[in-house]
Amino acid sequence: MSNSKRSGNKNKSRQPKTQEGEHAREKDARTSEVRIGTSGWSYKEWEKIFYPDSKTPKLKYYSSLFNTSEIDSTFYANPARGLVYGWAKNTPEDFKFSVKLPKTITHEKKLDLSEGTELELVKFLDLLRPLKDVDKLGPLLIQLPPSFGLGSREKLEEFFEALPKGYSFAVEFRNKTWLKDPELHSLLQKYGVANTIVDEPLMPADTTATSDFAFVRWHGRGRRPWYNYLYTSEELDPWVDRIREISPQVKSIYGYFNNHFHGNAVENSLEFLEKLGAASAAQEKELLGIRERRTQGTSVGEEEAVTGANKKRGKRATTLEPSQTTLGEF
Repeated sequence: MSNSKRSGNKNKSRQPKTQEGEHAREKDARTSEVRIGTSGWSYKEWEKIFYPDSKTPKLKYYSSLFNTSEIDSTFYANPARGLVYGWAKNTPEDFKFSVKLPKTITHEKKLDLSEGTELELVKFLDLLRPLKDVDKLGPLLIQLPPSFGLGSREKLEEFFEALPKGYSFAVEFRNKTWLKDPELHSLLQKYGVANTIVDEPLMPADTTATSDFAFVRWHGRGRRPWYNYLYTSEELDPWVDRIREISPQVKSIYGYFNNHFHGNAVENSLEFLEKLGAASAAQEKELLGIRERRTQGTSVGEEEAVTGANKKRGKRATTLEPSQTTLGEF
């Protein structure tokens, strides 16, 4: 992977130690550029676990350690152009943002061109122009609603046909009926749309490459909700092999941990980079710091999440969606 900063990690002891085997793995691992980050960055509950305190400029701090993030707030509302300029201004030159399409396009109008989704997409992309102009715009995620099944295949292809050139798109299926379509991969390949590879309780991890980039989302394996989950080292190990398997087939890989509760996404992202042999010294130091701070006590977010009846039982409240009010903090 082209962003690898050092070789050697915990997984190496489990692999054959011959020089030839090591060389082959290094060659495979550097075939594509790999970017690993989190879905969102501005969570108050990450303070004192990842961010030093509430006054820390979140995006600047985050982007000093990661080279990508997925913006989910765009799913709920279009960003102001000034906010987008802020994202571009307050991140390093090589930083990439992946962006989720608005729910009005994917969930409310369900990609239906007769409902004006093509024009709405054009307007949305225009808002992202400040990122596009400085080469900081990564893939755009078309996350389909659970109700969007195989019966809507024609509508999906019509939307693909309307996608503008010069952008990278990934689609995330959330309905199992799509697993019955033997031509689904061919459809995605026809339009160069990446199949979103997921780790979650619902859909299987389909690592088929359908574009020149791969898009991975780790949602977590919690019950209610999935995102309230911390992956174990053993659960991440198989993903190292999957990334190495995908790597020679694409030019770049974007991967995001969406298990944002209590800073779990940050810890798992750094841990995964370490397992890939791609963690910098600063990232390894941060990972150790997060683990040490966890042993010293709960974060602000964890304390605030214990409310009402749950507080009496010592259980965490599990809000399905984080507050969107701070997603624009820099």
